Amino acid sequence: MATDKLCILGSTGSIGTQALDIVEDLGIEITGLTANSNVGKMEQQVRKFHPAYVCMKDENAAHDLKIRIADTNTVVLSGEEGIIDVVSCAESDTVLTSIVGIAGLAPTVQAINLHKNIALANKETLVTGGKIITDLVKKSGVALLPVDSEHSAIFQCLQDKESAHSLSGIFLTASGGPFFGKTSEELEHVTVRDALKHPNWSMGNKITIDSATMMNKGLELIEAMWLFGLPSDKITIAIHRQSILHSGVFFSDGALLAQLGVPDMKLPIQYALTYPKRLMPHSEPLTIDRMRQLTFDYPDYDTFLCVKAATIAAQRGGLAPTYLNAANEVAVALFMEGKIGFLDIGKIAMESIESIPEIPDFTLNDIFEADKDSRQKVLNIYGK
Repeated sequence: MATDKLCILGSTGSIGTQALDIVEDLGIEITGLTANSNVGKMEQQVRKFHPAYVCMKDENAAHDLKIRIADTNTVVLSGEEGIIDVVSCAESDTVLTSIVGIAGLAPTVQAINLHKNIALANKETLVTGGKIITDLVKKSGVALLPVDSEHSAIFQCLQDKESAHSLSGIFLTASGGPFFGKTSEELEHVTVRDALKHPNWSMGNKITIDSATMMNKGLELIEAMWLFGLPSDKITIAIHRQSILHSGVFFSDGALLAQLGVPDMKLPIQYALTYPKRLMPHSEPLTIDRMRQLTFDYPDYDTFLCVKAATIAAQRGGLAPTYLNAANEVAVALFMEGKIGFLDIGKIAMESIESIPEIPDFTLNDIFEADKDSRQKVLNIYGK
């Protein structure tokens, strides 16, 4: 399903910009781009890749962009509806979804309904709408290829179809973020600047904070459940500080097969766009010097309550992951605004899953209603 025409949702972010670096060499046509408000970077991308449609979620940014690129043939849209319109109008065979948060869910549903393959870099899509998305993928017959480095590693380890039938568990690695080994007392006065100092990866602010709280790994656990059809108790989270072993799989005979590489997102992005082919790399090669010491440890669930809350939400299922994700998105925003402390994020995460309505057969609308409800509860208590 190698990509010929690509639409990127979230083109000015870390994943989007790296993807554009890759497609330039691969000769993939860019048909549509979306972003939130970075007008300057979007203008550069429009002039370089000439997409037919773009969307700025921010209305003022869209107005500014229209003026800046009035000399081009690119159509500028705006708002959340504009993002869905780009998915609908841009002639693409693949949509790379790298929008942050639950905002990626509706456009992904639209893309699947239009029989477009999905390169998934938005974990919240499966965290909140896992059953709906996986059912749609089966119905539409499209490909759903993971872009997160961990899930790409797992996917790569399952390419031997004969062995894949013997999958018995997943080895999901985590860097541990900037605060591995710290106690709750030591994290009491952590600043936003401290939390944004990731030791291995260069990412957007929200996902970097999620890595610091370890919520990112909790969300990835839920995502892995849907991608690979295993319950949460078959997924082992391991702290791997070097971020060289990206994840692996256990087979029924006891074998552990893992994928290793430098901490660089270009390999998983490229693999998702060129699958099943493996082309010349855009990443530096992995050398012995980088692998002299690889270490693994257990997560600290008592200090990092976010990963504990995500594990509980994964076990409960239903709308629990949606409530958790929404509460976390609000909590991270409040932390970055200086309204709550770092440890409050984990506290809010645990509170979000204490009382959740039981809706066994929920719809897409139920997900969005649960998202709103969870956000409002957090804001009512902590947003003043």
